Amino acid sequence: MDHLAKLTNWMMNDGRCSGDPVKIVSHFCTSLIDAGVPLWRANIGQRFANPLLIAWGVVWTPEETETYDVTHEITLTDSYVGSSFEYILEHRKPLHKSLRQLDPKTDHISYLEFAEQGGTDYYASLLYYGDGSLHGCTFVTRDRDGFLPENLEMIEAALPALSCAMEPITMRKSSKGLLRTYLGDGPSEAVWNGTIKRGERTRIEAVVMFSDLRGFTTMSDTASKEHVFEALNGYFDVVVQSVEENGGDVLKFMGDGILSIFPISDPVGRAEQCQNAARAAQDAMAGLAALNLGRNQAGQPPLDFGIGINVGHVSYGNIGSPGRLDFTVLGGAVNVASRVEGLTKTIGHRILATAAVAAAAPDFFSSCGSYAIRGLPDEMELFAPIEVSD
Repeated sequence: MDHLAKLTNWMMNDGRCSGDPVKIVSHFCTSLIDAGVPLWRANIGQRFANPLLIAWGVVWTPEETETYDVTHEITLTDSYVGSSFEYILEHRKPLHKSLRQLDPKTDHISYLEFAEQGGTDYYASLLYYGDGSLHGCTFVTRDRDGFLPENLEMIEAALPALSCAMEPITMRKSSKGLLRTYLGDGPSEAVWNGTIKRGERTRIEAVVMFSDLRGFTTMSDTASKEHVFEALNGYFDVVVQSVEENGGDVLKFMGDGILSIFPISDPVGRAEQCQNAARAAQDAMAGLAALNLGRNQAGQPPLDFGIGINVGHVSYGNIGSPGRLDFTVLGGAVNVASRVEGLTKTIGHRILATAAVAAAAPDFFSSCGSYAIRGLPDEMELFAPIEVSD
């Protein structure tokens, strides 16, 4: 079996099934070297659908192989503009360029950097996937003769096999990224693992945190849509970052409300998650202060929101119609968290927690009295954050 046939067979079988991009790219590059291609560096770039990242990839050198991510912002910088990746994706054809006698004033910085490291020749080409998407790959050699025509023919002949091995990984990363973005960590993992039937649910214990933006109806009626969306996104950024950095999971946005949970499991107990939720609420308020400082400087009115925290058992799973499902938590603990948050409008505290939460996080809360909770027969003692004196 010749080098190309052997490489293709491995890519379409072992490589495709491995799910390991580092292993795939490493094997691809070393196989090309065995076939006589004088590789020094390869970069296999993959574009995918993700609101935070526009691409990811694998860089191979004889010393190491590592993955990287590309944010949307990078495509606006000199790192991308004028690069070989931009060229091949725009013109839909390969690029072959000598790295000798470069012009620092006109040649892209990447060519100059590779030449400084001993690179002599550069080749960029395309990967074609079954969904019609295009992806890029680049190759650099230090050989004094550069890439010979037969080297480039070998690379091109091997690229369909590389596409076969890499496409499933890119599709999985894209799907998982979108699921996580729209559903959150826990629900996305559950859906990915097959929890997709209507009514399929799990009973779990969790700390439930509900937050709600103040004056949103008035803002929607009086402010421009641009300012409304800007305010919502700023508010969401503050709360989501605070929740995720403290081990919670944002389940959904409900208009101007945010439902988050901190699941309680054997490794992470009730006290720890109640404390994590308390920290998240405090961090959110600190983030609100910073957000309002910027809004004030921009001549925008300040934002305010309330947070209610409760702990208890909830049903965690799918609801909806056969063709349109939602992943959420339901139960009395959720309802109480929402109604406790509603009392922040009248009690005078932006953060309120139930006695069960305060008992698990005594250093965070102190009693602020008992109050009637809609839907409950008796008053409930509520707790506000302990004021920290200077």
